[in-house]
Amino acid sequence: MFRAVDDPYLVPFDESFDIAAAATDPPKGAPGRKDLAKELEHAVQDLQDLQRRLFANDEISVLTVFQGMDTAGKDGTIRAVFTGVNPAGVHVVPFGPPSREDLDHDFLWRCVRHLPERGRIGVFNRSWYEEVLIARVHPKIVEAQRLPWRPEGDALWDERLASIRDLEQHLARNGTVILKFFLNLSRKEQRKRLEARLDDPSKRWKFDPTDLRERTLWDDYAGAYQAALRATSRPWAPWYAIPADDKRYMRATVARLLVHTMNELSLPWPEALPEQELKSLREVLEQEER
Repeated sequence: MFRAVDDPYLVPFDESFDIAAAATDPPKGAPGRKDLAKELEHAVQDLQDLQRRLFANDEISVLTVFQGMDTAGKDGTIRAVFTGVNPAGVHVVPFGPPSREDLDHDFLWRCVRHLPERGRIGVFNRSWYEEVLIARVHPKIVEAQRLPWRPEGDALWDERLASIRDLEQHLARNGTVILKFFLNLSRKEQRKRLEARLDDPSKRWKFDPTDLRERTLWDDYAGAYQAALRATSRPWAPWYAIPADDKRYMRATVARLLVHTMNELSLPWPEALPEQELKSLREVLEQEER
């Protein structure tokens, strides 16, 4: 079973993660814009080759999960990191509010049915974690789920987090490499991005008045994220808390971690046919030219 690659942004496995202490800005001495652009470009090129190897190998799947506050940059990061990668080998799934069909199943079902096949990369823009994040901040959401029984207090969230841990460990045991990215945005930077949406006609369509209501619940969301990351960052399904106030740094960092992880898989190309058989096939092709 694959284990997480070490990194400064790796959320520890001992449930000691402190969201208040996690960086939202790049570290001092971080590369500048041009260097970050080059770093991202090189990582995307590497990812193209690694994705081909993954597809040809056809034994392992990769699941990437993106979570973060509104305006954290999930869409833009996914677009930047996976641009140029063969779309036949990548499946991006954005998860919004659950449908009526989703609500007729357990809370994991709607995501499980979109898991990547062997040889492919799955990209979840939001995920089953919404059921321990937004649902925890807005408990009325759970009422629509028609649960036949519900434990009191925080026991429901503890049970759901346990279910997520069990599922991710099961997936890891069966060949899915899991990387989870928490795009860690500061409250100050979110305000700037919301204002930018109001000021830019090309971005106003993204603005939802409910974003301001959700912003007043910042501390509640922070607490929910901290609980979720503490409970579910494990060697086989790690979380990385990526500073998100600088989009270029965030995107380059996500790409670097993805490439590093896939390199660690040491994916071999499938074995070629025996040389004698290859020689015979070449002779058949050569005869067509005569």
